[in-house]
Amino acid sequence: MSETNIVEILIVEDSPEDLELTLRGLRKVNLGNHIQVVRDGVEALEFIFCEGAYADRKMECGPKVILLDLKLPKVDGLEVLQRIKADVRTRSIPVVVLTSSKEQTDVVESYDLGVNSYIVKPVNFEGFVKAVQDLGMYWVLLNQPPKN
Repeated sequence: MSETNIVEILIVEDSPEDLELTLRGLRKVNLGNHIQVVRDGVEALEFIFCEGAYADRKMECGPKVILLDLKLPKVDGLEVLQRIKADVRTRSIPVVVLTSSKEQTDVVESYDLGVNSYIVKPVNFEGFVKAVQDLGMYWVLLNQPPKN
């Protein structure tokens, strides 16, 4: 597996502003090298399952963590989460919902589907960047996933 094909963090985010803040936070803690960004649920599923534009990607080069927004175009984040956690090849990938939704139904459904963490995006810049830095440090550097 080539170092250039490794994706440590998959960011599924359609908001350019939230994406820029997320990337800035990850870069500040030197986690900006192996990131893949997708803008909607269809592209996320294609990337994760090596289909469509990502058919030449290998499943074993998958992300160490997925940062998933819920309110996405084409296919919403809950459906993306359900597909990830229903497939034996991807269910052990940690998924962190990073969303503006404080709806209790979204929280409950996310956990019912197997989300690893649910975080409501802080509204201020410093809080958002700090949350992303902490997420990246924990899931990429500290978390010990099972060996495939």
